[in-house]
Amino acid sequence: MSDKIPYKIYLSENELPTSWYNVRADMKNKPAPLLNPGTGKPCTAEELSHVFCDELVKQELNDTDAYIPIPKEIREFYKMYRPAPLVRAYCLEKKLGTPAKIYYKFEGNNTSGSHKLNSAIAQAYYAKAQGLKGVTTETGAGQWGTALSMACSYFDLDCQVYMVKVSYEQKPFRREVIRTYGAKITPSPSDTTEVGRKILAEFPGTGGSLGCAISEAVEAATKQEGYRYVLGSVLNQVLLHQTVIGLETMTAMDKYGIKPDVIIGCAGGGSNLGGLISPFMGRKLRGEADYEFIAVEPASCPSLTRGSYVYDFCDTGHVCPLAKMYTLGSEFMPSPNHAGGLRYHGMSSILSQLYDDKLIEARSVEQTSVFAAAQEFARVEGILPAPESSHAIRVAIDEALKCKETGEEKTILFGLTGTGYFDMYAYKAFNDGTMSDYIPTDAEIAASLAKTPKI
Repeated sequence: MSDKIPYKIYLSENELPTSWYNVRADMKNKPAPLLNPGTGKPCTAEELSHVFCDELVKQELNDTDAYIPIPKEIREFYKMYRPAPLVRAYCLEKKLGTPAKIYYKFEGNNTSGSHKLNSAIAQAYYAKAQGLKGVTTETGAGQWGTALSMACSYFDLDCQVYMVKVSYEQKPFRREVIRTYGAKITPSPSDTTEVGRKILAEFPGTGGSLGCAISEAVEAATKQEGYRYVLGSVLNQVLLHQTVIGLETMTAMDKYGIKPDVIIGCAGGGSNLGGLISPFMGRKLRGEADYEFIAVEPASCPSLTRGSYVYDFCDTGHVCPLAKMYTLGSEFMPSPNHAGGLRYHGMSSILSQLYDDKLIEARSVEQTSVFAAAQEFARVEGILPAPESSHAIRVAIDEALKCKETGEEKTILFGLTGTGYFDMYAYKAFNDGTMSDYIPTDAEIAASLAKTPKI
């Protein structure tokens, strides 16, 4: 181990992961299975194959194999932007005057501007290998839609993206990147699908939600021959692909003899947080090491901290399977003033189970405090962070300031999912002092939860 940790720790291509890590294999309490809403019974592989690619269905249902080999074609694609750097935030530490050591895994060094490409290329690869014509999907702030459009362009697949309407309107340049890569993009809810028209009739003027966009994308996939639906977060398969983040981070830290005490990630559907913490969680579950894990979610959409752990629809239009997760109710409509993409009503079944088992903790933060942290980070670390991962920055700074008060020399690790250069309207609102915080009332959440299925 060197006397001074480098600002940036890079792995060589030879140190890239050759397999994804499946944390479910080490979980004592497995995530509850997806249920068919018609029968109330666990979904079979055959039922799921009408919506998802065959190989992805296998990954979705696999809770026994700890390691799933990464196909050579995907590993070759990863080399275009991986390994991603692990950065020691020396300048932030100095600014805060903290004895804590702060590290972040930076996933913004690709054109999609986020970690989403790690799963997008995998899902596009399996769709192409199955001989499909194309795929449909939803996107919130646009990072997933951008990543999938890139991946589909690489494999010459048609890509149809339903983008949450408020983000479609707030982030015009993000949608232009998606179009540049050849995808068709539609603001959701729209009048192009039956479920979209139904949602518009029930919620006139709505800015939409990820739940709405998922419903439309699933309908579009099932009504077109040779198409399947792919998802950028929440599902087991997506968290599996994202473990390249945590595996690289663990290898880099082990290389320099670094052990994180606290690991922090933003949480909307769970792909970034799950990808970062899974390999470390595996060590904790096997009794090899101990860590503190913190999921950070927006106060405007607080599924872990204020939701219920029940079976619920994954989408607003009720066309998807039921998942047992921490949820605010599938008909919960997040406030349109929230500037980030963490607008999903539920949480990954894997993370929900880990949270219920008290293996991770959760905190909700208001967006003005999130952007204050983002600004502070940008001014000293030289990266304009995405609003989503700025939630993790907020809590990382809070933890570092606690160390300043107590004198503890903790090692803090957080995930920096990407950059915020397509989020300048949000930064403008913060800089102009017009950004506001919205926290749903107990009554609003209760009304939405009252409509969850009685399983």
